[in-house]
Amino acid sequence: MRELTYYVAVSLDGYIAGPGGEFDAFLAEGDHMAPIWSRYRGTAPTDLAGAAGLPVADGPFDTVLMGWNTYAVGLPDHHLPNPYRHLRQIVFTRTHEAPEGSEGVELTGADPVETVRALKREGGRGIWLCGGGALAAVLVDEIDRLALKVNPVMLGTGVPLFGERDYAPLSWRSTGTQTFRSGVTLAEYARA
Repeated sequence: MRELTYYVAVSLDGYIAGPGGEFDAFLAEGDHMAPIWSRYRGTAPTDLAGAAGLPVADGPFDTVLMGWNTYAVGLPDHHLPNPYRHLRQIVFTRTHEAPEGSEGVELTGADPVETVRALKREGGRGIWLCGGGALAAVLVDEIDRLALKVNPVMLGTGVPLFGERDYAPLSWRSTGTQTFRSGVTLAEYARA
């Protein structure tokens, strides 16, 4: 069965973006980039990967899931209505319509939990939860693995890693940790 991996950059204080969706505080350069891109091949937007010479084929994922706010980061300033053309892209929204140029992006108002359960039954490679925190909170019981790019920065406020959740401890087991000179730590976990 396919697995759902929440692969995301996070601050030391547990935020995946600033209060307005900003992610410019996360390190975009450093010795962590090449090894992480190699391990999680295909997680760069298609155009960025092409410009940087990053391969997108044969990565661990063939499907990416996003909430609208994560998807909308590429709109309109970055002109990325179809950011991951090399992956099946599913965006969860109940209020937005597909923007121009978004062919190949599936916008859905369907229940995220039922959607993930159906995807897991399909053949293929892994499923990548790209964000955001609110969607991760809804899908927390379906997430099989965490891959956290912990950045050496505190944001103070913003979008929490798992949105708003009630107190409900969940146990995970470490499957690997790699710390880089840049200060970024790749921390990987599987459900305990």
